[in-house]
Amino acid sequence: MAVATAPGTFVIEGGKPLSGRIRTAGNKNAALPILAATLLADEPVQLSNVPRIRDVETMIELLQSLGASADWTGPNDVRVDPTGLSSYEIDAALAERIRASFLLAGPLLSRLGRASVPPPGGDVIGRRRLDPHIHAFERLGAEIEVGRRYEMRTDGLRAQSIFLDEASVMATENAIMAAALAPGLTTIGNAACEPHVQDLCRFLVSLGAEIEGIESNVLRIRGVERLRGGEWTIGPEHIEVGSFVGLAAVTGGDLTIEGVEPRDLTSILLAFDRLGVHVELGEDTLRVPPGQELVIRNDLGGQIPKIEDGPWPAFPADLTSIAVAVATQAHGTVLIFEKMFENRLFFVDKLVSMGARIIVCDPHRVVVTGPAQLYGQRLTSPDIRAGMAILIAALCAEGRSTIGNVAEIDRGYERIDERLRALGAEIERVE
Repeated sequence: MAVATAPGTFVIEGGKPLSGRIRTAGNKNAALPILAATLLADEPVQLSNVPRIRDVETMIELLQSLGASADWTGPNDVRVDPTGLSSYEIDAALAERIRASFLLAGPLLSRLGRASVPPPGGDVIGRRRLDPHIHAFERLGAEIEVGRRYEMRTDGLRAQSIFLDEASVMATENAIMAAALAPGLTTIGNAACEPHVQDLCRFLVSLGAEIEGIESNVLRIRGVERLRGGEWTIGPEHIEVGSFVGLAAVTGGDLTIEGVEPRDLTSILLAFDRLGVHVELGEDTLRVPPGQELVIRNDLGGQIPKIEDGPWPAFPADLTSIAVAVATQAHGTVLIFEKMFENRLFFVDKLVSMGARIIVCDPHRVVVTGPAQLYGQRLTSPDIRAGMAILIAALCAEGRSTIGNVAEIDRGYERIDERLRALGAEIERVE
């Protein structure tokens, strides 16, 4: 069964409150490393709650190109049989589509002792270093030649102490996967600990891995002889939850989000509270009450507040674009400080063309003053999260908007047009 989306354009009539119930999809950034990690097992693995998005489809194609069997067995279920793994060369055309293609390096080094990896693709949101990955692999005993491809080989990975020079999510995940079968005790310092990293660790533990320190920035991995097969349910996508909170708040709807994990939302809800968004959080649901008047909460002394991202548990970088869109509809002024990617905020010129009042201070900072009446425009999506921010702006704008290159949005949000229509949005997909 193919993904129920296709490249094209969204046509949106704005100004409609979005109300109803919506279930969050599985975490994209957990599904991708977990799919890669199935190559470490010596038996089949069954995954459920897998988001049916373009990036996941590409990862499945990559697994198949390496000799593994990987197939959808249900709308959001995938079965991977890694026993046929035979190739260590990652297809360059497929790798160009997603940055997560580099996550296959760790499992391939562990299983085959070789990995030939082309430069990865993905969002163009600024420089995204591969240095921490390479350093971790070298510490574990791999020899690496860097040219048009990353040629990696080892006679056997060995446990080692690793300190990452930045808390890179993917470098942490690659190091975890490479160390899972390496004899001895590997320690990873300054490790990323985002919810999707935790999900990967818990998945590997379910297959027999020995990992301590999950939820912290120091991981201890004792290599085991083998990882068995098993079943795993991908955790909920907290970035999607934040996106839905934003779109409900700016359209004035009464929205209940089902299947949430409250512990993953602490920093996210603090930032939305600063923008005047109030929610009702249950055990596994989150409600955005209707008709909220968004008022930015100033710092003490009436100072202009700041929303800034950072490594977990700070506010996630993937939601800074969403925060900008919500801030355009809130009374007051706020500084949005995107510290991690220098190109992520360049999309704000599209919001300005719609009527938003935004000052670009530098590649990392914008000042937003609201509320501003937004008007429909012809727009295009530059990356996943900016695309969602533009979609949120279009949903609350007056008149018609068209958003091109929606394949970018499809990479991160499953059947988003269908799901929004069920909430009352006037959105159509056209070629």
